[in-house]
Amino acid sequence: EVITDFVRNDIKSYRDMPTNIYQIQTKYRDEIRHRFGLMRGREFIMKDAYSFDRDKDSALVSYEKMRKAYVAIFERLGVEFTMVQADSGAIGGDKSNEFQVVADHGMDHVLMSQDGEYSANAEVAPVLEKYENVDWTSEALEKFSTPKLRTIEDLSKALKIPESELVKTFFVKILNEEGEWEDVTLLVPGDREVNLIKVKTVLGATAEVEPLTEGEVKKLTGAMPGSCGPVNVKTKVLMDQTLNKLPGFVVGANEDDFHLKNVVPGRDFEVFKEADISMAREGDPSPDGKSTLMAKRGIEVGHIFYLGQKYSKAMGLNYLDENGKAQTVEMGCYGIGVTRSLQAIIEQSHDGDGMMWPKSVAPFQVHICNLDPQDEKIVGWMSEFTQQLDSQGVDYFIDDRKERPGIKFKDADLLGFPVRVVVGKRGMDNNQVEVLVRKTKEKLSFAPDQTTDEVLKLLETVF
Repeated sequence: EVITDFVRNDIKSYRDMPTNIYQIQTKYRDEIRHRFGLMRGREFIMKDAYSFDRDKDSALVSYEKMRKAYVAIFERLGVEFTMVQADSGAIGGDKSNEFQVVADHGMDHVLMSQDGEYSANAEVAPVLEKYENVDWTSEALEKFSTPKLRTIEDLSKALKIPESELVKTFFVKILNEEGEWEDVTLLVPGDREVNLIKVKTVLGATAEVEPLTEGEVKKLTGAMPGSCGPVNVKTKVLMDQTLNKLPGFVVGANEDDFHLKNVVPGRDFEVFKEADISMAREGDPSPDGKSTLMAKRGIEVGHIFYLGQKYSKAMGLNYLDENGKAQTVEMGCYGIGVTRSLQAIIEQSHDGDGMMWPKSVAPFQVHICNLDPQDEKIVGWMSEFTQQLDSQGVDYFIDDRKERPGIKFKDADLLGFPVRVVVGKRGMDNNQVEVLVRKTKEKLSFAPDQTTDEVLKLLETVF
């Protein structure tokens, strides 16, 4: 909103576009406490950019240029990343992509096809399974006792029915078009989780969907969660499209410690809509139809959005076209987490001894451990070696502290610069300088007069 208001003073004509403005600023997040080590700190640096175009086709050209720029940036950072389809969230727009750095402890759940042709945040990945023309059971509705069976897992074990053949009932409230909160009942297979992002999309919510509290569920159904179902509940019922494979449902009876079986949609309760509202998972068919999905954890480091006219139309950001007619500007929004990218690199590239910086972002490319800084022969060699590195534009870090070698090596591992050079009196007397590649721990030895050339060769091969 702030940027849209800002550019209204500058964009008046079709000649003023395309325009792209950006900022790199320190931002703040109201975290109760920081989490995940370096991640989710209260203070961080972001790069934000915004594009302004005369029509949708031009706006999508700007979007594609920014997408390619982001790909180039993350490739240069030397990280394993993937661009995934994503939900636009509160920012809005009908097209967005996240850039996720793959990491074991990432906060986001990413699903990728095994052939690498498809990737998406699990929030938006579709579940393709769908059934038509099911033969519903003609058996009558039947209530039966299920004492202390409050979870799908417990029910599955007691009834000896697979979780996939049971039905999970979930209750949410959603802000409708009239600005009022409305309760909605959700039904998904027992072995899957509800995807609230999909629910929001299906229902066209204007605000975040919120799960009902335990007390709200009790007030709505008359039973505690775990004994609830859709029968006789006065809400819209949104049913996952995969449930049509079941001839009859087992659901809570809305009475504590009781369930119903032989429940049939349309006969025992009305379905407002059938749709894909469950969370995709590893092993599901890939939407491209070529392979199956595999799950990875990711850290979001960039996000691009095609906003369309969501903000420009609401805030009157217009321009005059060639005929002097007022038109609405098309917008895009693009962000990179600068500090988060560094944090993600560390999360992806480290071992038990410390960080392993890619060459492109390492504070120094060469870490020199001088074990005998008072030795005249070493002093002379160091002077020549560092001058040669300077001439090649190589940044180097010298540790000439009066510390034991083990301490220096431990600190070098912790700092994680790409190449380490170890020079000491014992090695120099044997005409040897030790060189170590931080990422692979490979140790090499070279004659002092060959070390510069060999280090430069190594820097060409390490990323």
